[in-house]
Amino acid sequence: MQTSRCYLQVVIRMLLLTFLATTVASAAAANGKYIFYVGTYTQEGNKSKGIYAYRFDAATGQSTPLGLAAETTNPSFVALHPNGRFLYAVNELQNYEGKNSGGVSAFSVDRASGKLTFLNEVRSRGGDPCYIVVDKAGKHVLVANYTGGSVAVFPIDDSGKLGEASAFVQHTGHGADPKRQEGPHGHSIDLSPDNKFAFVDDLGLDQLLVYNFDSSKGTLTPNDPPFVKLDPGAGPRHFALHPSGKFGYVVAEMASTVTALSVDLRSGKLQRLQTISTLPADFKGENDDAEVQVHPSGKFLYASNRGHDSIAVFAIDPSKGTLTRVDDVLTQGKTPRSFEIDPTGNFLLAENQKSDNIVVFRIDQTTGRLTPTGKVLEVGSPVCVKFLRVD
Repeated sequence: MQTSRCYLQVVIRMLLLTFLATTVASAAAANGKYIFYVGTYTQEGNKSKGIYAYRFDAATGQSTPLGLAAETTNPSFVALHPNGRFLYAVNELQNYEGKNSGGVSAFSVDRASGKLTFLNEVRSRGGDPCYIVVDKAGKHVLVANYTGGSVAVFPIDDSGKLGEASAFVQHTGHGADPKRQEGPHGHSIDLSPDNKFAFVDDLGLDQLLVYNFDSSKGTLTPNDPPFVKLDPGAGPRHFALHPSGKFGYVVAEMASTVTALSVDLRSGKLQRLQTISTLPADFKGENDDAEVQVHPSGKFLYASNRGHDSIAVFAIDPSKGTLTRVDDVLTQGKTPRSFEIDPTGNFLLAENQKSDNIVVFRIDQTTGRLTPTGKVLEVGSPVCVKFLRVD
């Protein structure tokens, strides 16, 4: 009896400490100063010229434009270095330097003004690079090539510049849809918290592939098992890992669904748990899903619908990882290509590509529901937002 009472006291003490640590961290984030960068499309008559920067007040959700941070072609997706000194962007092109490849650009960051200074650019090794991350050690950039159907790794030197690829993997095969899945289409690449696994969505293969990533060498090798298969014709696009590391979520562009997965971060093994639609039951139009993110609390998941032009809101079962639909909220614009949850978890910024704006929503911390704040930012063809803390 005495042992049970002592154990209970220890558990209560641990829960209290965890709560206090989370509260302090949230308060610190809320009081922090941020700049966020917006990746855009610049070609085909778009209004954008490159990457744009904004100051962000985490307490109010107010954004102040800093203007064009760097002029560059089709910087559709960007990523920040862990040290906050460098930013990297894909240049989503098919023929960079006359070859079947896009580009990957490196910039240094002026944390006072938000301006970016160009450092160098390398070939992405495949056409239309559309996703980029920096590894947790800050040693490499990892890129997914859509038209090329491949992934590549590039080393970062001490000055922030990129070297030629240290790893390149060409996917092969095709999916069920002969028009959209005639071959592989790498659409995203994300890393596990321990930097050991790379998760790659290939829209053309209906697979979420898993690679072993060696940060010291910048290499990728297939895991065992090497992938988890999604439904035929699903078209997996983006992946989000739950903060617990126990669950993962894949948004399928073509099927307009989210698939919940169990995740074993010791082995890299993934198992399907559930697939659920991101659309209202009465919606009959055409739709392509785009982005998926888990709220920092781990309680909610969000997915964007291009066609219905909305953000789908789900509650996450903390023990099972499965999803329950909560709401869908119109983004007050056209084609929400992506969205980003700010570091405090209080705001969601929806990027409406075809209406040239970013709409700011407040997140209800109890229900996960979204409420428009009335703040709308005018940005040409926005695709991606990434936050940088600058204090």
